[in-house]
Amino acid sequence: MGTPDFAVPCLEALIQSAHTVVGVFTQPDKPVGRKQVLTPPPVKVLAENNGIPVYQPAKIKGSDTPQVLQSLKPDVIIVVAYGKILPKDVLEAAPYGCINVHASLLPKYRGAAPIQWAVLNGESETGVCVMQMDEGLDTGDVLLVKKTAIGENETSAELFDRLSVIGAKALLEALQQIESGTVTRTKQPKGDFGYAKMITKDLCPINWSKSAQTVHNQVRGLQTWPVATTLVNGNTVKIHQTVLTDIIAANAKPGEVTESRKRLLVCCGDGRCVEIKTLQAEGKKAMDAASYLLGHPIAIGTLLGE
Repeated sequence: MGTPDFAVPCLEALIQSAHTVVGVFTQPDKPVGRKQVLTPPPVKVLAENNGIPVYQPAKIKGSDTPQVLQSLKPDVIIVVAYGKILPKDVLEAAPYGCINVHASLLPKYRGAAPIQWAVLNGESETGVCVMQMDEGLDTGDVLLVKKTAIGENETSAELFDRLSVIGAKALLEALQQIESGTVTRTKQPKGDFGYAKMITKDLCPINWSKSAQTVHNQVRGLQTWPVATTLVNGNTVKIHQTVLTDIIAANAKPGEVTESRKRLLVCCGDGRCVEIKTLQAEGKKAMDAASYLLGHPIAIGTLLGE
């Protein structure tokens, strides 16, 4: 059971392993792009290319999903970013229940967007947990943990790709331990350890009064969607990439452009400057700062965000 690109390496790993995938559940096809072309989820494409039966119920609760699962007779149900809440009769539809691959170090960052929030919050480490699902939200016993450092300039999109591969390897390892009876089950502590809520466009506008590190984390965390934004001379511009600098602009205001020739430097609330590496004007393609400034000059002293 899975839907987006993140779930694809797990399904690929299962297909290439000694396990047999008897069926794939994924979200219904959805309209994509300006022309709203009906597009299948990545997991569906992979499954169909490998001759695996695909099921796309619009809802799980109150559907025939439990009956379909009974007919497939799975030993275990693997859930990777499926995007639907599973009721008890589905969680218990296989002898080994439902095993989830979750992209955070539980109990931290339960919820829908753990990768983005780890970057937005400036975490230096994250990872993947393979978890036995229960009726709570990412609260089940943890079976396996794989940790990885987050790079200083690593974006959520880059981390997404890395964790999807780490997750696939972790899944196969956990299944081997389950089969051999050597798996260790660690109960999660009770309590609120931070919920990774859905990412929305409300998070996009940059508040330049924040620290340079916070601004940099925002740009990295919202890449490649929905992308951080700022106002430049009253026009909304997307900020795709920044890097931290050691430059302190003691007399500059937050959001003030301190250099705008070959590179674009902006002062943040702590006096430290970030360098904007890649940006995008409305209706235009993203480009490096030097190229952007040739066609869209920004005067030194300009206040971004106003």
